[in-house]
Amino acid sequence: MSEIAVSASWRVNANAPSLIHVDTTLSKRSSEPAGGTLRAAQRALEFVKPGMTLGLGSGSAAQLWIRLLGEQVRDHGLKIKAIASSNDSELLGRSYGIPLVSFEDYELLDFTVDGADEIAPRLALIKGHGGNLLREKIVASASRRLLIVADESRVVDTLGRSPLPVEVIPMAAPLVGRALQELGFTARVRVQNDGTHFITDEGNLILDCSGLTIEDPYAIAAEIDAIVGVVEHGIFLDMVDIALITSGSDLIERTR
Repeated sequence: MSEIAVSASWRVNANAPSLIHVDTTLSKRSSEPAGGTLRAAQRALEFVKPGMTLGLGSGSAAQLWIRLLGEQVRDHGLKIKAIASSNDSELLGRSYGIPLVSFEDYELLDFTVDGADEIAPRLALIKGHGGNLLREKIVASASRRLLIVADESRVVDTLGRSPLPVEVIPMAAPLVGRALQELGFTARVRVQNDGTHFITDEGNLILDCSGLTIEDPYAIAAEIDAIVGVVEHGIFLDMVDIALITSGSDLIERTR
């Protein structure tokens, strides 16, 4: 993995299309949801070229990216199409006039921009704290490149500092929970503030799995994949091409 520290005063890529107007005075309202990820989202915008088909990630960092991209579509005439990884991202994209398509129309995306809950060495990720891990992984897997935008608080030495989300068929949740406990996790069904179960966009439950440091994410991912009733888990391996990470006044670019 290589790492490049870029000054906060980074310049727009000379190969970027001239109609991409990176607005460093984006409103406070737009920058608040993702905190220090604004510079990373602006950098990700440099990779966009007219005519591309893009993947829209989910969560606060991805929503910031969608707003920046949407401003290019709405205000500067950028012509792109997109596939969203959640209902919320789709609604946000449509609000800016981003044309949304499906995999019936496009089998391969030029690239996807998304956030991450944890970023470990070799750009292994934990994703899914927002509950959209299944569609996020589908969209990422159908992309030529996956770009992650995040701040340095998401960087870890080993995955497992935060809970690992596992999406499960409701009927199988008790069985999957016991199997995950046998692997060393403490598995709890995710609930909302009102005490009801969190339901994913696909109608499934999320088991949040804590208490285990994931020293070998490949082995753990394979173990979880083998449990009947698991729809998908939040370990993303060998999928990220570039992680754009803000660190103080710097923007760090990590590649595999």
